[in-house]
Amino acid sequence: MKKIFLLAVLVFISLASKPRKIVWVAIGDSITYLNDHQNETGNRVTKGYMTLIREKHPNVEYINQGHNGWTSVNIADKIESLGLVKADVYTVFLGTNDWWQGKALGSITDYEQNTGTGTVYGSFRIISTKLKQLNKKARIILITPMQRGDFVYINSAKNNAYGSYKPKKEQTLEQFANAIVEIGKLEKFPVVDLYHDSGITLENMVNFKKLKEPQTDHYKNYAYPEYTTIPFDPAQEEYPYPVEAVNMTYDGLHPSDKGYQVIADMLVGKWKELK
Repeated sequence: MKKIFLLAVLVFISLASKPRKIVWVAIGDSITYLNDHQNETGNRVTKGYMTLIREKHPNVEYINQGHNGWTSVNIADKIESLGLVKADVYTVFLGTNDWWQGKALGSITDYEQNTGTGTVYGSFRIISTKLKQLNKKARIILITPMQRGDFVYINSAKNNAYGSYKPKKEQTLEQFANAIVEIGKLEKFPVVDLYHDSGITLENMVNFKKLKEPQTDHYKNYAYPEYTTIPFDPAQEEYPYPVEAVNMTYDGLHPSDKGYQVIADMLVGKWKELK
């Protein structure tokens, strides 16, 4: 009888000391999606931010809801068909594609008044409302977009975009980051402010961009900001970011292993249960 009692106590202690499983749904764009699709990075990425956190905190079970090229407007429009599930933690990492695609930012009034998907603020309201419906006790963490250099897609150089050093449709990427910070303050959501606080900047997105000198037609490695003044012809030039150019990103936009580690560390810093 005593042995059975001692065994029961040991089982109880074992179960009590085991960390509780945490279900995490990560909502985002390609930066989130690529965590589980390293082959689409030319295998330049080995671990995304979700994998890095899971390795250190095995009680965390993540569900990748990253969607290539999607905006907050896309997510809000499809919110009922994404298959979102009840979770303990939701992260929302969006905004960079909203900026590049010229989505109307709107104002905090659009969020407060739930005006719909005509603006980014309104779209974030739809997203946050859905997450609260799924689990009113869940922790919701917002992540601002990173700054971005000149993006050139590793699998097709014709897919390229200039960086956040100049506006798109009279809106700056920083305005989108500030909007997410403002929503976080209103809702009292933790915010991982990658744009302002990560140390990932235009200067260290890449070490250089390899381009042809306009005068000589010879290749030269240009650092920021000089590379912003040199044209790139995807039909006539080599891919401008060889492995040696990789720094915080591998293609001017998407994080490298180094960049993903920064994101993971900052996210853990805002995630009470993991600190």
